[in-house]
Amino acid sequence: MGLHDRLKTSNGSSSATAELLSGGHSHETASPSPTQDPYAELKTRIHHACIATLGAELFKRESTGSGDLGERVTRAVTEQLVLDRTPLTREERRQIIREITDDILGYGPLENFLRDDSVTEVMVNAYDQIYVERLGKIERVPASFADNSHLLRIIDKIVSQIGRRVDEASPMVDARLPDGSRVNAIIPPLALKGPTLTIRKFARDPYTMNDLISFGSISPKAAQFLAACVKGKLNVLISGGTGTGKTTTLNAMSAFIPGDERIVTIEDAAELQLQQEHVITLESRPPNIEGQGEIRIRELVRNALRMRPDRIIVGEVRGPETLDMLQAMNTGHEGSLTTIHANSPRDALSRLETLVLTAGVELPLRAIREQVSSAFDLLVQITRLVDGSRRISHVTEVLRMESEVITLQDIFHAKPPDETTATGGVGVRLLTPLMCTGLKPNFLDKMAANGVMLQSSFFSKDDTEAPAAGQGHQASKFKGAFQ
Repeated sequence: MGLHDRLKTSNGSSSATAELLSGGHSHETASPSPTQDPYAELKTRIHHACIATLGAELFKRESTGSGDLGERVTRAVTEQLVLDRTPLTREERRQIIREITDDILGYGPLENFLRDDSVTEVMVNAYDQIYVERLGKIERVPASFADNSHLLRIIDKIVSQIGRRVDEASPMVDARLPDGSRVNAIIPPLALKGPTLTIRKFARDPYTMNDLISFGSISPKAAQFLAACVKGKLNVLISGGTGTGKTTTLNAMSAFIPGDERIVTIEDAAELQLQQEHVITLESRPPNIEGQGEIRIRELVRNALRMRPDRIIVGEVRGPETLDMLQAMNTGHEGSLTTIHANSPRDALSRLETLVLTAGVELPLRAIREQVSSAFDLLVQITRLVDGSRRISHVTEVLRMESEVITLQDIFHAKPPDETTATGGVGVRLLTPLMCTGLKPNFLDKMAANGVMLQSSFFSKDDTEAPAAGQGHQASKFKGAFQ
């Protein structure tokens, strides 16, 4: 028990004694919130004193090693704590030194969660209300910022690292951390309860297709098929809702692009972590304070066509750039990949049509659908289940137009279990394993022209359920294909 807790306990016992002596009529005092920091004032004093002591040294990270700077900050915090003479236990002193150092050099109360590999998302609803996502489940944590000014300072530190700003003139901002983690911040007057921050973390080591197999997100046979499709230069659209793992799947699939091909990636905030060397990374730019200088994804897609790309990867299509992406896929840039927000393969095609219309070009729906059907070869649908797991539920071929409709054909499909399989096995199963439907895709000739051959027997229907990923021989049967 810390010194502050012992003092509070003794004060609580003495007040209880006084209440008993007075007949139990004393007025109850409001108990502090569970996230209130008893040492907030102390840490603020020490923080300000360290800033005044170190001064401009904090802004010389380029010339000074970060390790050396960290030692100086730790030493300065320790000295200021000694001068302050506040009684502290050894553990409390160590904790306060770590928190103030994180606040000066890093991102304050968020540092612990950014270091924790089990945390996939950090959500700050208010300065004293922080939630994290672990293993697909959201939980509140006891950490908190000192006040709104403290939270604003951390937000400004994050966005200023990539040359962006957040203030009353532009109260919304998309940014990223140095490791590629996606950051969104929104502040008053748009956020009524104070600044709000959301960080979607990226793994330090990007997930590979082997990882997705071990997580149970995809079957080994379907993973081998997707690897062949990427090598065979098929245009792939990855679809799913928010937080389903579209970018993670895109990253894993991009690993199968041959290293001798020139790749151009285009994103709002650079998140993709491609492992090839011949990669050009482009990032859109928001308008400046005068409302000028904005560079949208659409302009970047057009510019990428002049950069002699073998593959174009757009992080996500969400506007007029969809039309330019379709044009690129239909004019020789095969093997391109992109993602879109949609809840099913059919919804993904409908959203593509809607996004093309936002470009302001008067095109009949049939012409748009013909462009879509000839541009994309494959659609990968990802679903997030109620237990927090992410699963690839459809691997669907995009066929040609029939009448006024684009026809689709499922190559692999994971469907909700029926009554006979719902209770089979351990626990409740929300989706059956991803299994081959037995239908042979029509793009095998296109893959063969690019040097990738798949035998017809590969698409024989799975009559029996595959063992769980990571268990049994099937998970390791195709492992060599992903190394």
